[in-house]
Amino acid sequence: MPATEWGRFQVRHAVPAGRLATLAVACMFGLPPAVPPASTAASPPVSSLAAELPRAPQDADRGALLYYRDCAGCHGQRGTGTTQGPPIAEAGAASVDFQVGTGRMPPSSREGDRRSGPAYPPEDIDALVRYVAGFGDGPPIPEVEPGDVATGQALYLVNCAACHSATGAGGALPGGRTAPALDRATAVQVAEAVRVGPGAMPAYPASLLDDREVNAIVAYVEVLQNKRQDLDPGGLALGRIGPLYEGLVGLAVAALLLVLLGRWLGRRESKGASG
Repeated sequence: MPATEWGRFQVRHAVPAGRLATLAVACMFGLPPAVPPASTAASPPVSSLAAELPRAPQDADRGALLYYRDCAGCHGQRGTGTTQGPPIAEAGAASVDFQVGTGRMPPSSREGDRRSGPAYPPEDIDALVRYVAGFGDGPPIPEVEPGDVATGQALYLVNCAACHSATGAGGALPGGRTAPALDRATAVQVAEAVRVGPGAMPAYPASLLDDREVNAIVAYVEVLQNKRQDLDPGGLALGRIGPLYEGLVGLAVAALLLVLLGRWLGRRESKGASG
């Protein structure tokens, strides 16, 4: 091939130095060559996305402002639900107060991160509860009164202990779910949970448990929380971790006493023999 034609071939089929180096490295390490990313469609402007979010009326009160800012995007402007969240129009004040007051709602911004307390101060929770309660006729917030502990214990063991354990420490449920511990639940929150059935828990309307029975369950849960001592009139509670572990503690104490008694008798006999 003449020199002039060879020069034209070199110019026509030249490979940029940067790409040639990339190909060489890819061949050495068995990696696929870098390919420029395909162009993607332009994202919609932020202003158009903001326009799609519900907006509170100009004369909205505090509860409405909070709802439109933090809740309407998932639950809809009137609580009818969307593809992002369930309907809550008939949830009632008890459900909203429980979910928001325990920190279950709104969900944490980080996936898998469970909030340890409510995201709002009490006055904002009250305002939000009043606003959402106006959507429908769900259960109101229960008014808890003193209840009978013995009745509450019987009801708790039948209806609650299977999930929350006999001591209220919580437990594992099928499907990777868990029943929470009851140590930090307030009396009102316990009553609300009974009435609305949050999560996997069934709801117990007045046709299944009347107010007197709900008050009794609350009274017994307070005993489990060490707020009352009705079930420990003559001794230590030992954390109420159950009869099996309490029996093991008793055996351990008895074994220790036997060891001490044996050592004392051994020393007494050795002193008698030497004397």
